[in-house]
Amino acid sequence: MTFGSFIDRFIRPLLVVGGIVPAIVLVTRLVTGTLGANPAEELEHSTGFTALVFLLVSLSATPMRRLTGVAQFTRLRKPLGLWAFAYAVLHMLCYLVFDQSLLWGEILNDIIKRPYITVGFAAFLILLVLAVTSPTRVMKRLGGKRWQKLHRLAYVAAVLAVFHFLWLVKLDITRPAIAAAVLIVLLAMRRPKRERGGEPQPELTAGV
Repeated sequence: MTFGSFIDRFIRPLLVVGGIVPAIVLVTRLVTGTLGANPAEELEHSTGFTALVFLLVSLSATPMRRLTGVAQFTRLRKPLGLWAFAYAVLHMLCYLVFDQSLLWGEILNDIIKRPYITVGFAAFLILLVLAVTSPTRVMKRLGGKRWQKLHRLAYVAAVLAVFHFLWLVKLDITRPAIAAAVLIVLLAMRRPKRERGGEPQPELTAGV
């Protein structure tokens, strides 16, 4: 069995199902009362961080394909991206319910006046668009080139999410700094290779 076949047969199915594990861990901690002094805040922060991790890992699929020559790495982008969106939805729900008590006027005011909320909300909207357009039938209707161009917005969502994380954290910036460093590396690796004539080769998107 080749490594590419191993990815198709085992790694991808494992990601499709295993992405729920962080949610199970959070629910278990909530039930057992081990979420700390402020469970609502811990739920909000943990779901947001998990969404960012899944998003960054999804963006690493194309660099891994380039480094290894194993095309199957790109087949991991979709499940990873959809899990990123799922945890972003949970993160958003925690904010709407725990922070704002579903007071829509306050929510709108918060989005407009607080920059870190603004960029976080923008990142969520991008992930929403990418998730809605992820089915194969939608890709066929949009056309491959337009779909790829649209799904390059995953990088924009990642940049916004990292800024959101950096602005949110007030004391220990270790995790957001690491996330920013990983994103910078991924963006640097995304630069298209140049052929002998100097023209860049086509780049596959790493979207949701």
